[in-house]
Formats: sequence, C-alpha cells, structure tokens
Amino acid sequence: MDLLQPIIKPYAWGSRDALARLQGRDTPSAGPEAELWMGAHPSGPAGLTRDGRATTLLDAVAGDPDGQLGSSCARRFGGRLPFLLKVLAAEQPLSIQVHPDRDQARSAFAAQQARGGHGPYADDWPKPELLYALSRFEVLAGFRDRDEAAHLLEDLGMDGLRPVIRLLRAGTGEQALSEALRALLERAPDDRAPLVSAAVASSRRLARSAHPHAAAYAAVERMSEHHPGDLGLVASLLLEYRVLEPGTALFMPAGGLHAHVHGVGLELLANSDNVLRAGLTTKEVNVPELLRITDPTVRVPVVAPRSVPGPGSTWLYDCPVAEFALYRTELDGSSGPLVPASGPRIAFCAGGSARLSARTGDTEPLHLGPGASCFLPASDQEVLVEGEGTLFVATVGLLPDEHGAIAQNSFTSLQ
Repeated sequence: MDLLQPIIKPYAWGSRDALARLQGRDTPSAGPEAELWMGAHPSGPAGLTRDGRATTLLDAVAGDPDGQLGSSCARRFGGRLPFLLKVLAAEQPLSIQVHPDRDQARSAFAAQQARGGHGPYADDWPKPELLYALSRFEVLAGFRDRDEAAHLLEDLGMDGLRPVIRLLRAGTGEQALSEALRALLERAPDDRAPLVSAAVASSRRLARSAHPHAAAYAAVERMSEHHPGDLGLVASLLLEYRVLEPGTALFMPAGGLHAHVHGVGLELLANSDNVLRAGLTTKEVNVPELLRITDPTVRVPVVAPRSVPGPGSTWLYDCPVAEFALYRTELDGSSGPLVPASGPRIAFCAGGSARLSARTGDTEPLHLGPGASCFLPASDQEVLVEGEGTLFVATVGLLPDEHGAIAQNSFTSLQ
C-alpha cells in the first residue's frame, strides 16, 4: 500500500476552496485548483515513496507491471494502469467536449504522430468517464430529443436561428442534431457576436419566466458571464441540462457530447487525456474533429449502484467498459476485507477516516483522512479496512464477457 501525493491541475475554471477544503488546507488557495489527479497518466502521475525514495505511480507500474497490476491486467492493457481517478472542482463551466473510443484514439493518434506529433490527441487511449456528484453538480449531458431541441431554439424568438430549426424539424433521426450542431458551430464569423448576444438576452428573459426549461436558459445566462460571445452558449441548448444531487453518478460513453457546468465530483475514467472541444473554453477548439467523433445516438445514463458484500454498506457502480469500475463503502466502525479484494486499486477517502492494514500484519497500517488516497497493487490481496466515513475504491472493470445483464441493469434513464 502506498500513500499517494496527487497532482493538482490549476485550470482556470477551478475553485479556490473546494479541493483545499477537501484536503484540509488553508482557503482560499493561491490560484484556481480544478482537478486532483490520482493515477499514472504521463501528464500528471501521482507521487509516492518506495523504499525511502520518492518516485511516481507511473514509474512504479512501469518498473514492475506484473506485480503492480497483476499479470492478466498487465497483458490486457499493455503494462498500463487502465484507469485514472480525479476530483473535479468546477467553479466555472468547462468546455463542450467529446472523447474518442479506442479505435478512433488509436488511428487518430497514429496519424497525428506521423504528421509530427502536434494535434488534439494526448495519447492513443479512449476516454469513457463515470462522474459521481460529491456536491450538487450541473451538467450538460448528451443531446436532447430533436423536437425538444427545436422548441428551445424556437422559443428564443430569433430569425437568425431559423435555418438551424429547419434542420431539426426537417431532418431524420439523431443525425439532424449533428447537422444543427454543425450549423451553429460553423457560423460565419461576422454573424457570431450578434447571434450570441441576442440568444443570451432571450435566455435571460426566459430564465425568469414559467418556461418548462427556464433552468437551461438560466444556465446559458450564467455561462455567458465566463464565456461572452461564445457560440457554445447557443449550442448548449441542444444538450440535456441536468442537476445531479450528491450521490448521483453518470456514465459518459465515448462519443457522447457533454459539458460540466458547476459542482464538485469524483471522476473515474480510462487512463487518457483525450479531449475534443467545441466551445465554452479558452483552450484550443477543434470543431471538425469534434463533429467527426461525436455520436448523436449516444445517451448519458445515470448509473444505478448495486449493493455488494463488504464492510459497512458497499455499492458497485459498474459501467460497460473494461478499464474501470467504482466501489463506494460507507464505513460504520466495523472491520472487514477491502472491496474489491484483488487487482490494482486506488482508494480515496471522501470524508471521515479509514484505516487499511494487511491481514498478515507485516506492514504498517495506512491511515486515510478526508481527501487522502492510496494505491494498492495487485499483490496486496489481504487488506482489512475499518473506520467511519466514505471510502471510494477505483479498480479495473469487469471483462466484456462478464457484463451482460449486470451492466445493462446498472443504468437508469437520465430523462
């Protein structure tokens, strides 16, 4: 067991108090703190100490993939820890974005490397995601129904949106949503400022009305404070606006268009940093590639946890991907075997405290307080946990032939 020193990503949209408060540091922090990375991605590997020497989880895994991951996991994922655990603290809206699947990532990254290496792909891995709301969390998650999206744009009362509305009304299937998104994002430069300005003004009016989607229009108004003049403000109305209460989890498959608006959440994802952006960001956007990767048929479902045996009360948040699965345990003071018992794992204490110890007693127990995390290699299979608090454990997902009804029954509608 290794106590981790996570990496903080200081992106501009981050909070100056959420992560610091979680870790018990002074607030406000010196600057925005957006993401707490607990994993082995080359862009931000967590630190740890082995045999009195400071190293990283990335180097520890690379030096002994079979011992750290287990031989089957090491073979399956090429010696790479397949998941990355993060805490997100979104004080401001994040970009409208999409992530590639495995085949798309491999081919696009290879082509990018052949062109000299510069481009939007950070690696050759897919990036499906699970988001667990630690606080009230606002998201844009997947496309709306085509008719509903047309109604939202129509109710803005803007002549400039009529071509987009016609695409939605006259189109067939979900492809009409992609064409509407393209029409908005590829708007002529001279038309963008007046279109966005008028849309924000209309959204402000509708946000104060009895409109059934007043909350979505209010989100446009609030997002405009951070991204004035951005076409993503109008495009956001094509997406489902949802507020996740604490404890709710969403699965965001590859190809699913989404954006985080505001909140603090735990994110578990495949070990990748591939993001294609279209708006609501100061980072590089790549509209053609985003449109190519986006799959309008993809929905972003709520993950319904299922109870599994474990200490206290333990639940599994399972998704139809091989790279990751998430367990949550509410510790009640009793002691029991850590769940899951095998494989590479990252444990994160979201509140209270947890004490992890090897059943053999040949190593010192590890104490986790709020905001602390540790890595458990595959070789640590006899671990006891006790304490009072909330403990999350990230691990490798079920193999594809083990999903079946389990994965399907884990989802509920986002509607």
